[in-house]
Amino acid sequence: MESGGKERCHTGGCPRVRQTEVQPYTPEEAKKLLDELKDDRLSALYSAALAVGLRQGEALGLRWPDVDLDAGTLAVRNSLQRIDGKLQLVEVKTLKSRRTITLPKVATDALRKHRARQEQERQLAGTRWQEGSFVFTTSIGTPLEGSTVTHRFQAALKTAGLRRIRFHDLRHSCATLLLAQGVHPRVIMEILGHSQIGVTMNLYPHVLPAMRKEVVGQMDAILTPPPANK
Repeated sequence: MESGGKERCHTGGCPRVRQTEVQPYTPEEAKKLLDELKDDRLSALYSAALAVGLRQGEALGLRWPDVDLDAGTLAVRNSLQRIDGKLQLVEVKTLKSRRTITLPKVATDALRKHRARQEQERQLAGTRWQEGSFVFTTSIGTPLEGSTVTHRFQAALKTAGLRRIRFHDLRHSCATLLLAQGVHPRVIMEILGHSQIGVTMNLYPHVLPAMRKEVVGQMDAILTPPPANK
């Protein structure tokens, strides 16, 4: 499950999944987010999460060998998780989650800018820098804590006057924006690393009515005969 929790059935005590409401950004809000936060130290992290739907752990587990900016690709192989009180880099859980994603230019440009900024931080830190090849780090090169990123993200949204959403809603926003553009759900499933196409579609039923209308309009365009010449 992408989100949601379990609650008890009133009869028999069987588990029942309660879905958390998805509140993705609209295209206008997504553009404003990238514009308002373009100078934020973690702007590339927000761009990657929004543009290709990375889970927070996947984004924080990225290392520079996973990123090919010249080819415009990003390989998801690991996830940064807190286990037994320590941040640990673990392999992603499923084969579907293990994927290589083609980056849109907005994400590639943000990552190039981020890499240059990180190099400046490396020089300033000197011997205090702890090399781990992580893409997103503290000012001394150590991995970022997920809760710290979440708090920074919420503070940045408030400062920019943007609607409050969870960090995970950037992933939902990515899927919604792709669906609204008519991208095939199976392609979106592969980008997001979902195990089944049903997971993708069940999370975003609010997009389906608009998609149905668009499909009907396309079918009319195909099947409606041209007007007779007078």
